[in-house]
Amino acid sequence: MNSLTLALIGVAMILAGYFLYSKFLAARIYALDDSRPTPAHEFQDGVDYIPTNKFVLWGHHFTSVAGAAPIVGPAVAVIWGWLPAFLWVTIGTVFFAGMHDLGALWASLRNKGQSIGALSGRYIGARGRNLFLVVIFLLLLMVNAAFAVVIGRLLISTPTAVIPTWGALLVALLVGQAIYRLKWGLPLVSVVGVVALYALIWVGDQIPLALPETVLGLPALSAWIVLLFLYAGIASMLPVWVLLQPRDYINGLQLFIALGILYGSVLLARPEIVAPAYNENVPAGTPSLVPLLFVTIACGAISGFHGMVSSGTTSKQLAKESDARFVGYFGAVGEGLLALGAIIATTAGFATLADWEAVYQAFNDGGVAAFVEGGGAIVNAGLGLPTSLAATVMATTAILFAATTMDTGVRLQRFVVQEIGEIMGVGLGKVVATVIAVGVALLLTFGAGADGSGGMLIWPLFGTTNQLMAALTLSIISIMLIRRGRTPLPALIPLVFVGAMTIYALFIQLGTFWDTQNWLLLVLDVIILVAALWVIVEAFAAMRRAKDFQGEDDAEVAMVDAGRRRDGD
Repeated sequence: MNSLTLALIGVAMILAGYFLYSKFLAARIYALDDSRPTPAHEFQDGVDYIPTNKFVLWGHHFTSVAGAAPIVGPAVAVIWGWLPAFLWVTIGTVFFAGMHDLGALWASLRNKGQSIGALSGRYIGARGRNLFLVVIFLLLLMVNAAFAVVIGRLLISTPTAVIPTWGALLVALLVGQAIYRLKWGLPLVSVVGVVALYALIWVGDQIPLALPETVLGLPALSAWIVLLFLYAGIASMLPVWVLLQPRDYINGLQLFIALGILYGSVLLARPEIVAPAYNENVPAGTPSLVPLLFVTIACGAISGFHGMVSSGTTSKQLAKESDARFVGYFGAVGEGLLALGAIIATTAGFATLADWEAVYQAFNDGGVAAFVEGGGAIVNAGLGLPTSLAATVMATTAILFAATTMDTGVRLQRFVVQEIGEIMGVGLGKVVATVIAVGVALLLTFGAGADGSGGMLIWPLFGTTNQLMAALTLSIISIMLIRRGRTPLPALIPLVFVGAMTIYALFIQLGTFWDTQNWLLLVLDVIILVAALWVIVEAFAAMRRAKDFQGEDDAEVAMVDAGRRRDGD
């Protein structure tokens, strides 16, 4: 198949979901209402709670949720063929991810900006909340530690990306000042910021930078990881308008332009997809497609991490409820388009099937490197950019996605540490909580790998933990809908499917860890499995009880009924 055909079908499916299904969800399921004050207005503090322009907030949300995972997952999963990955990304984005992300944002909005972890205490119970926090803590630990390693490796393998990666911080600081202090118009800020970022990419391609082999006795990878965590820890304590919002907004624009470059190159070059639609000749040791496809591609189809961002930072910045559709659902659309682009780059970015098979010799051989190589080749063929510059654009895109997710991940981990402290009766300030969050991630990163590669140690559990988090979030959304007398099916169907596939995958992983005598992952797998199963049982029990609480928000129910009458139902 030609890659252009696949791109057109995929983009049309995903955008149709936004223009049709998200409208249904916003009006009939979530009943978004601009007359309700949002937490950003109720608790405005200039640090975490700030009413924000929906386009700026979308930039923060999109780049926070769209880390390296929507590139890595599809780039690995195409080993089973491009068709299964394509179907899961497109259908998952429309009916799973968009519903989940918008739902988590709505749930937090209706509960004073509380996180999903805190909401589990109200809707499932104290025991469920405690187990929920275990899953959340481990998921954030995986994200922060692993993404630091991914970014560090890319900065070493692609030294031309060093200047644009770190230069983007200065651009973000200036953008924040321009928006909030100098009151520049958003169009002007956007143009100046994007031009500055792409100028940095050009400069970086001309002036590659690399650390020495050792820095203060640390290998180059370790030095990059320490610098990344130092930056992320400081950034997580700053007011969101100073760095987090403007960095994510301007990166979001740059990243969408990068996607435009990739899709535009597909339009012009129209490369053929060389990988098989369904690969019947997978390398030895490749796990079965079912259920592993559905946890290998998490971000890009549905991701529990998104619910944590929606309820952890985004809900505290939403200016009005109707913005949730654009910020939440369209944020999932952006990630779906990135995952689709990763599928195309890693299946049509190679000259022949033999070249593709040379990269995909084993499961997990694909990934960011395959995306950079394949995407760079397509951009080179479509737009005629020099190979080095095209690779710099793709590498910078991947790094900025991962870095903005790490920024938000450390801030969320700080919130979780503070919540755990409250449960234990210990008040933790943001500095202490941040030190604990960063310290645990560094302990994993260096304690399990002297060169700093230990951050990838528990990555095999990321997909399953992430999808379990999505199922748990959907359970809370389902309970809230039942309490309000609305159909929970849009949340319940994805909950049952994702929950079943993930638990199946966890049992398969248990066997693998036992066979390889990987006791650490085996123990963590058991902890996650037991905690998740316990919470799910508690959640379904809460669903049965939820009908007793119907009408808890009579004004909201009455508004939905009035809307249905206006629509002629």
